[in-house]
Amino acid sequence: MQKLLLFVDKLSTFVGHAFSWLIVGLTLLISWEVFSRYALDNPHAWVFDAMIMLYGTLFMMAGAYTLSKNGHVRGDVLYSFFRPRTQATLDLLLYIVFFIPGVIALTYAGYFYAAESWAINEHSNITADGPPVYPFKTVIPLAGAVLLLQGIVEIARCIICLRQGSWPSREEDVEEVDVDKLKEMVHADDAAVSGKGAAS
Repeated sequence: MQKLLLFVDKLSTFVGHAFSWLIVGLTLLISWEVFSRYALDNPHAWVFDAMIMLYGTLFMMAGAYTLSKNGHVRGDVLYSFFRPRTQATLDLLLYIVFFIPGVIALTYAGYFYAAESWAINEHSNITADGPPVYPFKTVIPLAGAVLLLQGIVEIARCIICLRQGSWPSREEDVEEVDVDKLKEMVHADDAAVSGKGAAS
């Protein structure tokens, strides 16, 4: 079971990492447009639409990745003081009552939303000669499906925690530097240097 959970974590991580490259594309696009607008006096109206779509795609496709790392914002003021079984009970209740119905509705409605957009060859009407939006709308059901899969894994984790009394492990990934850990490393290096100096 743990292998299956970690496999879905890896899938969500892969999707999150793959779509994170949109940040590079978005940065290049904005930089090019600023240069084109102010240095060449040649602005492009469609760039505004493209920026919204790139950011929206990144935001939606990062949802499952963030969930797999337990990184979504929550009210941790009381939650962090609860025992693992209490946390798992609360999480399981919230997943079943709110998360699963909401994500199923998102995926279901998003599918028809995208299908209609493809059928009418929809283009953005925010700006003149707006780019096609049907690829962007297709991201909605895709993001919902990946998020739903990760949500099912999180429900399984809650059930395992209720049975075992502790949370199962997660897929490791890059994390922000913890200041306390960084201080420990610095002090450990200082102690090692002092030890060598005393020995000599």
